Amino acid sequence: MIVAEQDSSNRTRMTMKLLFMLLPVQVLLASIGAVNGIVSSFFASNFIGDDAMSAVGYYSPINQLISAISIMFVTGSTILCGKYIGGNQVRKMRNVFTLDMLLSGIVSGILTLIVTLMPLLGATRLMTPDPDAIAALDPFMLGQALGIIPFMLGSQLSSFLSLENRMKRTMVASLSYIVINLALCFLFVQVLSFGPLGLALANSIGMWAFFLIPAAYFLSGKSELRLVRKGLEWRESLDIVKIGAAGAITNAYVAIRGFIVNGIISAYVGSAGISAFAASGAMLALFWAIPTGMQAVSRMMISIGVGEEDKNTLTDVMKTALFRFVPLMCAVSAMLILAAVPLTMVFFRNPADPVYDMTVWAYRILPLCMPLSVICMHFVCYGMASNKQGFVHVMALLDGVICVSSFSALLVPQIGMNGVYIANVLNGVVTTIVIVLYAMLKKRGVPKNKEELMVIPADFGVKEEERLDFAVSGMEDVIGISEQVQSFCLDRGIDKRRSMYASLSLEEMAGNVVKHGFEKEEKPRHAFVRAIHKNDDVILCIKDDCRAFDPVARYRLADQNDRTANIGLRIVTGMAKDVNYQNILGLNVLNIKI
Repeated sequence: MIVAEQDSSNRTRMTMKLLFMLLPVQVLLASIGAVNGIVSSFFASNFIGDDAMSAVGYYSPINQLISAISIMFVTGSTILCGKYIGGNQVRKMRNVFTLDMLLSGIVSGILTLIVTLMPLLGATRLMTPDPDAIAALDPFMLGQALGIIPFMLGSQLSSFLSLENRMKRTMVASLSYIVINLALCFLFVQVLSFGPLGLALANSIGMWAFFLIPAAYFLSGKSELRLVRKGLEWRESLDIVKIGAAGAITNAYVAIRGFIVNGIISAYVGSAGISAFAASGAMLALFWAIPTGMQAVSRMMISIGVGEEDKNTLTDVMKTALFRFVPLMCAVSAMLILAAVPLTMVFFRNPADPVYDMTVWAYRILPLCMPLSVICMHFVCYGMASNKQGFVHVMALLDGVICVSSFSALLVPQIGMNGVYIANVLNGVVTTIVIVLYAMLKKRGVPKNKEELMVIPADFGVKEEERLDFAVSGMEDVIGISEQVQSFCLDRGIDKRRSMYASLSLEEMAGNVVKHGFEKEEKPRHAFVRAIHKNDDVILCIKDDCRAFDPVARYRLADQNDRTANIGLRIVTGMAKDVNYQNILGLNVLNIKI
């Protein structure tokens, strides 16, 4: 049965509301590295010198590589957890959480050792022959090494906090890092004159706060996600890496691209170009946190939608991305272009200096990439969740290294530093065209709607004749829906007893949402009901954006000897094979199997 137009509009509105509600915290989380870059670049350029600024630029590809590995674990584990949440598989969800933390801890320890040994063994000579740059880079890397472990572990836990709907704690951790980093940079660099080492130490100490604050919550025993101590299924670690690698490989390619582009700039422009690119990149990274945060919230919703086999959620997320997120990024890009000169003045104040002009043009050209990147990120995100490995890897190769490196090699010798900036914009144009061409190839024609553009398989999810979808706005809806569910069950060959149980269960639980959720809250609330006939089971799913309420826990806490207490819940749990509640990203999700 096709969802009514009004129901579809309400459902899309709730998805959009949820995405924008989650967005600020994810943007703040994504901006952590950007804030570090701005702080380091500001103190390097204003209080240490150009060599320290170059050290930040030369270390950037290494930092991107570490971030790529961290993103691999974050992406793989959150997508898997999202699927298991959608499928009500709590044990598997906790197994993935445990594996992710173990893998992240082991790998971050190895990376710490490597980054520590590089300056001690003189390996930084491979990054630059300039002795002054090496003198700044070596202590900078030693200080950065101390923050790798808390960075990787903190990134994992912060992503899981969003699944737990603990966004305030994520915000506290992020703000604590920013404040500590800024205060210690002032102390170590300006007061104590520790130089590049002070820059890195300030960041690393701040990272430990970023890690320990979310860690305290997961160690408290209050979280749904917990470490599994026995019966760990190690084979799922391969799935984490397999799924996550598809997304993180873009960052790995970006790290490779960083080395290539740095080489091109050094050959044709010089160290001034490296400084301009590093300074503009540090500031723009703060605004790149917006599309990165958009991708993060969409990834959570998409993975849960895939786990629930819910085509509507997938198309609603993509609709929000194309018609809300992209226009928002266009506005941000326009603001950055207009503010090119004052943004440049943060780092360089002499208009006669060549690096000044190069940085101004960076702010005038590079922001044009941002709206296009939102499109690329979302289609790649859906590709990862739906196991479109070929598409994801092609996009990663194009977006990560081929386009920017190739266009830079062609343009920089002709027009100088602006060639690098234009190459990044052309990269966005190419990847957008490839998305459309991929859909045309798969559908053998021009895509006519979001489903065809996303290349959602025709057999994905429950067939229309095997499900009912409704929006709930009041008690009158509940009564009407319960009658339709009973008719639906009978039409699907379900016996009268179970058909009646399904109707009664839905009327009781959806009615509770209206009475205790809608009527007791001032803000408009939304609820949606889905009835599915699958494997001879009737599955009822009720979603609402009201205040968190677990009816299963309430029933268990009630006096079992008092037959009048929670009689509705008692009847439903008695009739159902299984009743499961989860609060997912701020949504109450109740599944009842009859």
